[in-house]
Amino acid sequence: MSTYCKFETALDILVGKWKPVILLRLFANGTMRFSELQRAIPDITKKMLTQQLRELEYHDIVHREIYQQIPPKVEYSITEYGQRMTPLLQAMNDWGEGHIEHLNELYGEDPTTESPERS
Repeated sequence: MSTYCKFETALDILVGKWKPVILLRLFANGTMRFSELQRAIPDITKKMLTQQLRELEYHDIVHREIYQQIPPKVEYSITEYGQRMTPLLQAMNDWGEGHIEHLNELYGEDPTTESPERS
């Protein structure tokens, strides 16, 4: 058995605060320009958005299309290969919704508003 778990490969692509958010926006909206992504994710810095998009592009999850015009236009979309992540992301979203409901049943309040780790 390999010492490097294949699960870690998947996590490398998805880990972090911003990649799942970027992917969610692109899956929901289709093709988006850089400025549209910035507006859709107001808390992300330009530098971080650029870095995360480059990493997703490297893994062939996101496609970057550059239009040679003035001013330059760059659009991002999910690649055909990246579309294979749809069931995974949907399953993660469904589990997250169920987990929120579970915590709500346990504690009687919306756990997304405040949790012991965030206090």
